[in-house]
Amino acid sequence: MAKMTYAQAIRMVIQQEMQRDDKVFCMGEDCEKLGGVFGTTRDLYKEFGTERIRNTPISESAIVGAALGAACGGMRPIAELMYWDFAFVAADQIFNQVAKTRYVFGGNAKIPLVIRSQEGTGRGNAATHSQCVESMFMHIPGIKVACPSTPAEAAGLLRTAIRDDNPVCFFEHKALYINKGEVPEDPDFMIPFGKADIKREGTDVTIVANLLYVSRALEAAEELAKEGISAEVIDPRTLVPFDYDTIAESVKKTGRLVVVHEAHQNNGWGAQVVSQVGQMVFPYLDAAPIHLGAKACPLPFNLELEKAVIPSIKEIVDACKKTLYR
Repeated sequence: MAKMTYAQAIRMVIQQEMQRDDKVFCMGEDCEKLGGVFGTTRDLYKEFGTERIRNTPISESAIVGAALGAACGGMRPIAELMYWDFAFVAADQIFNQVAKTRYVFGGNAKIPLVIRSQEGTGRGNAATHSQCVESMFMHIPGIKVACPSTPAEAAGLLRTAIRDDNPVCFFEHKALYINKGEVPEDPDFMIPFGKADIKREGTDVTIVANLLYVSRALEAAEELAKEGISAEVIDPRTLVPFDYDTIAESVKKTGRLVVVHEAHQNNGWGAQVVSQVGQMVFPYLDAAPIHLGAKACPLPFNLELEKAVIPSIKEIVDACKKTLYR
């Protein structure tokens, strides 16, 4: 085990996987000498050269399209986009080509492609550089969706993504890059997709959150504990595949469910969780589930206004209390 940041964990795994398999390579805007905006490929070109750490034009459609072609040709590309907000420039490539190529070839084609980028608030990057858009990628069959909330999960999930023969959209949060934690240095450390993690055990209410909101849910659980309320906090880790069973078992115990995320509330992934888990455990519910997400407003540039748009820790606490004290 070694203590490192979320960004360093990502860089370590990319390096180890490129050492293990010469078919793995990285491509993206400024990923070569700059090492990406957050340094996740910093100095790797010195070890692997500019053929395997490749700068690209400022064209997301070209990055994704070329990466898909490389994957079809037997390579294992890691395509880096600067922001997930920019993925919609490559929407046809992702939703109509990457997601469907294996299907249209009857399962005979392998598409070992990782598309990774960062998203989220915390830096005042404004409306087109701060959105959490992972919910949209759940809607299209053929894409796996991973959302690590800790350095260890960033490492374990990314290695699983790189070794998968299916396309994976890997969502990182810009506010997590500097967070430190213990990370296994084992070059085969992997976290399976579709297995949620119970971050904190509890008996009174289940809180489900992803990415940055895992830590905020844990803070809310601490506040609730001061009032004698025991909150269980669950991180799904991957949205596709999704571990509904772990959440359902928790809600059977607590009788209450609150789902919170930074993605916009309207049709956010939390709505799907409330719907699916609600059907699975309806007889066990003691209160209607609550779903929290960003308000229906573009993300402001002003940091204080930005905070007003996304759920606060107080809102999480109040939602949990609402399920308890109707």
